This record gives sequence, C-alpha cells and structure tokens, in this order.
Amino acid sequence: MIDAVISRLKDEVPALGNRVEGALDLADMLRSGRLPENTNAIVLPAGLSGLAPDATTGMFRQGFTETIAILLLARVYDQTGRQALARMRPLIMEVITALAGWAPGDELGVFQLARARIVSMSEGNLIYQIELSIADQLRIPT
Repeated sequence: MIDAVISRLKDEVPALGNRVEGALDLADMLRSGRLPENTNAIVLPAGLSGLAPDATTGMFRQGFTETIAILLLARVYDQTGRQALARMRPLIMEVITALAGWAPGDELGVFQLARARIVSMSEGNLIYQIELSIADQLRIPT
C-alpha cells in the first residue's frame, strides 16, 4: 500500500516532484541530521484499528481501518513557522485531494482524512503530518 501511495503522490502532486519517499529514507535523513531544503513527503504506515467482528456462520469477519501518515518536511525561516505553514497550506490540500476518495487496491473503502497537524518544529525544520485511513475487512474461514 505504501508504494502505491508514493506513486500516487508522485503522479498527482507536481509540487512534490519526485521528492516522495518511504520510511527508510526518513530514518537516514534523521540519522545524518540532513533534512531537505525543499519540501519533501515521507509516507509511513501509521497502524491498524479493528472494529467489532460480525457473527457469520463458517467465517470470522472483522472490519478494520488502516492508517497511513504523510510527513511533509520543510525548512522554516521565521521563528514561529507561520510563513512556512502558510506556504505549505496549498501543498497540504493537494496531498489530501490526491488521496481522499481513492483506493490503492481492492480495499472495501477509499482513503478519508483522519487528521492533519504540525508534529515538530525545531532547528529550522517543520514537520507536518497528514493521516488518512481506509476501511477494509478480514474474512477468515473457520
């Protein structure tokens, strides 16, 4: 799923260009202390949440939501980050628009916005996290 989301963002959000990467790239950036000059996007799995199982004869069936996080990394040139956030606002909306209402595979649902927020602003870097979730279902014969 992560690879499909990365491809979708590369195709649908021209402002990001090819600066969309996965979790391993983020680990390398943080370890080396080098965050990009231009806004980059990092796509990460953010977990699964199970719903109540259904009672079905001969099958265990349980709905769940899968959440992904897109981290937008940007340089901050003002103390409050207000200017950087104002510059990022159109990009934030482009990312949400590219993914909301879309499904990467045969999931039961489509991505919907769960939440979006600043998660870090330090040492001249702003990290803004967008979380989207998609509904799916376990179907296991018993």
